Amino acid sequence: MKDAIKAHLEKSGIQIVDVGMQVSGAEMPYYEIAAAVARKVQKKEADGGLLFCGTGMGVALVSNKFKGIFAGVVESEFTGKMCRVVNNCNVLTMGGMIISEHKAKMAVDAWLTMQHTEGLDAKLSGFLKTSLSKIAQIENANFVGD
Repeated sequence: MKDAIKAHLEKSGIQIVDVGMQVSGAEMPYYEIAAAVARKVQKKEADGGLLFCGTGMGVALVSNKFKGIFAGVVESEFTGKMCRVVNNCNVLTMGGMIISEHKAKMAVDAWLTMQHTEGLDAKLSGFLKTSLSKIAQIENANFVGD
C-alpha cells in the first residue's frame, strides 16, 4: 500500500520523504518507522506523515507518544477528511488489512485537501480551535522533553 500511495502522491507533485522499508519483503518494525515519521513531523522536517501497518493502530499508538503529533487511524475518505477538519491530524495511519489501495488514495487526498474546521459553523469551529490549545496544555503537563 505504501508504494501505491507514494506513487499516487508523487504523480500529484507532492514531495515524499520515505523513511520506511526500501526493499520489498524486507522487515522493519512498525514502531521504528512510526517513531521516525513522528520525529520528522515533530521537528517540522515534514508537513505531515503517512504510516501503514496491518491495522493502522500500532503506528498511531507509537506516533501519538510524540509531543505535538496528532495521528489518526482512517478507513475511508470521510475519516481522512474528518481527521483534518475535526482533529487537525498531522499524521494519518492506515491498515493494509483494513482498507483497499483505492480507498486509501481517496482518504489521503481528502486529508491533504482539507483544512482544520473547514466547512464547520462558527460555534463548532471555535470549540475545536480551543480544544487544540487545551490538548497542548495537557501535553505540556504530561510530556517530558521535546
